Amino acid sequence: MAIVGINLTKINAEKKEAKGGKVSINNNISIKNVEEKDLSLGASKQKGLRFNFLFKCEYAPEVGSINLEGSVMFLADADKIKAIKEGWDKGKNVAPEIMESVLNSALNRCNIEAIKISQDMNLPSPVPMPRLQRKQAKKAAK
Repeated sequence: MAIVGINLTKINAEKKEAKGGKVSINNNISIKNVEEKDLSLGASKQKGLRFNFLFKCEYAPEVGSINLEGSVMFLADADKIKAIKEGWDKGKNVAPEIMESVLNSALNRCNIEAIKISQDMNLPSPVPMPRLQRKQAKKAAK
């Protein structure tokens, strides 16, 4: 089982009139669809799955939004692919370890892209950035 690619297919960002006060940011990702896809690897073809996702970054109060759509390509043996697809079709169920891997891969790509877009759009970063803090020197004991 392996994730072999993450592609973005749609990027939408909007900045609205700035409002004063504290801004809260809500990030969410969801799988919209799972479809079988034949992948060519060299001279051979292998069955895989395409997990289509939607990543939303919403700012409150409404100062802007960033929406990304894309897909994660997943490879496994034919029996595993069939079982995953059947589980999705019956009740949108996918084994937790596979869903975790797919969502973490998509989140990694989307968070990086959303940070770049937020800088271009002059919006707050959707992911808190690390900050250095100066330590105060302790007074020497006399």
